[in-house]
Amino acid sequence: MKLLRRRPKLPAALRPALHPEERVLAWAYVGEPGGPVAVATNQGLWLPDRPRLGWHEIHKAAWSGRELRITPAEVAEQRDGYTVLEDGPVVTCLLLEPGELPDQVRARVTRSVAYTSHHALAPGGVRVVGRRVSGVDGLSWSVRYDSGTPVDAEPVIQLTDELVGVAQEATAPPP
Repeated sequence: MKLLRRRPKLPAALRPALHPEERVLAWAYVGEPGGPVAVATNQGLWLPDRPRLGWHEIHKAAWSGRELRITPAEVAEQRDGYTVLEDGPVVTCLLLEPGELPDQVRARVTRSVAYTSHHALAPGGVRVVGRRVSGVDGLSWSVRYDSGTPVDAEPVIQLTDELVGVAQEATAPPP
């Protein structure tokens, strides 16, 4: 019979300032054991020297087997009913003993996406995304333009408004 080795509890001295409803799901040392930690909670991801990223604030998460690469979303513009996002600087964490952290990150980021669709524009394209935000009813709507898309052009803004509206209607609960 194989015994499962349970990861030790996160030391209190390394615990981030969690919100009252927040609980730790997984954690790992970044670099050598005894150093800073990355912590996944039900509400987001705590990385060393950063405020918590909500799961809905992570554009991409990639796991190489040793490195966790997080691409956070940054607000480029707030529009009526949705936010225009762009990729923030990638954060790379070397995890020598990752435990369940990469799996939790992947699962939570994926679970936060309730709706996604990509639309070709001339030129470029736009991805419309509706995401679940911990503690908030309904979906949070955002768009992310492909490189080379004229994001400030009035026809692009107008079409984006329409695409977001269609997505919101398609996901609205029945009356």
